[in-house]
Amino acid sequence: MNMVNVTYLTKSGLKKLEDELTHLTTVRRAEVAVRLHQAQEDGDLIENAEYEAAKNEQSFVEGRIVTIQSMLSTAAVIKKGKNDGVVKMGSTVIVQENNSDKESFVIVGATESDPSEGLISNESPLGQVLLGTSAGDEVVVTAPAGDVTYHILKVK
Repeated sequence: MNMVNVTYLTKSGLKKLEDELTHLTTVRRAEVAVRLHQAQEDGDLIENAEYEAAKNEQSFVEGRIVTIQSMLSTAAVIKKGKNDGVVKMGSTVIVQENNSDKESFVIVGATESDPSEGLISNESPLGQVLLGTSAGDEVVVTAPAGDVTYHILKVK
């Protein structure tokens, strides 16, 4: 597997994608097909806004299906290994920026990234500088407002 194309996922992230794919292929496709059929029965397709909306929705659903299938075909599940104190995929990292409150982040793949939930991508500026570091280290992240220094307090 080409490492550049790997989609890193946690077990729960993998399940979410599989569930979404199942929903799209079994429920949403059928719903869109019904909408398309109903819109076609309304007559002239050239000036039929409902038909256009249903076609656009069909394109979105099919595009999302292809995207998820592609992600799943290159998925690598992040496994929790023994904690050796080094930040890696799946690690929970507790950091502090200067004298502000402590923050906790879990390093995940870009697909699951949600900074508001403490899930940061390994591809994000902070995720990139944290990988390979240990408690006691300092990292500097270049942000639009300037450099930000984080002190790594704990890795689990």
